[in-house]
Amino acid sequence: MTTESASIDFEVSLPTHDGSGPDQDEEFCEIVQDGERRRIRFHDYDEIYSIPGLYEHLFYELLECDSPRTVAESLRDQLAATGREPADLRAFEVGAGNGMVGRELAELGVRTIVGVDIIPEAKMAAERDRPGVYEDYLVLDLTSIPPDTKRDLEGRGFNCMVTVAALGFGDIPPNAFAEAYNLVEQGGLVAFNIKEDFISDGDGSGFSRLIKQGLADGALEVRSERRYQHRLSVSGDPLYYVALVAEKRADLPIE
Repeated sequence: MTTESASIDFEVSLPTHDGSGPDQDEEFCEIVQDGERRRIRFHDYDEIYSIPGLYEHLFYELLECDSPRTVAESLRDQLAATGREPADLRAFEVGAGNGMVGRELAELGVRTIVGVDIIPEAKMAAERDRPGVYEDYLVLDLTSIPPDTKRDLEGRGFNCMVTVAALGFGDIPPNAFAEAYNLVEQGGLVAFNIKEDFISDGDGSGFSRLIKQGLADGALEVRSERRYQHRLSVSGDPLYYVALVAEKRADLPIE
């Protein structure tokens, strides 16, 4: 996968650990730029997106992230299995970030992609790094959609939703996922990934409950499921996720 990194004008170092490192949502790196050293948490996306090339260098070159390609391939395979064409998709990408996944969808042949993210720096980075990928890109809190915006989104006729590496740690709350999911037409495809721990029988988080309830109620039907290595941790250990493609059968509840 091409990372399309900008010209690198910084140095990145990962912390060293004796034994296990920090929890995934507490991971960080140190960056030296213009003679200044600072620490950036991996979930401080506003800071990461503000530095051209940092996201790609950190996650894709150093930590070998493979999720955009994996989820896009899972979606491609499901389309092929059902005789559908990528060009017929009207995709809503949630947590679109700087456009890594959007670019994968475009290369797959998806022509209509609308991105949404809650932070302005994500839109800025997508327009800077991958211009032309998105038909539209909204900076929006999906748990509080203005009425005019919601009517516009409902009128776009989305038949696909994609979200990658944005679920399970609070980046996208369960209600935000449900709001976006409910904008997809019945029979549409929903492609996403999630850390395997968050869909285990022992996990009781809000997102896990939402997905399990949706499956139990028949609101979504899983069409493919694939366990794979999402990326490495800062300690060099593999982090395993599950890529799922599901078909929407009904709306999810908004709590």
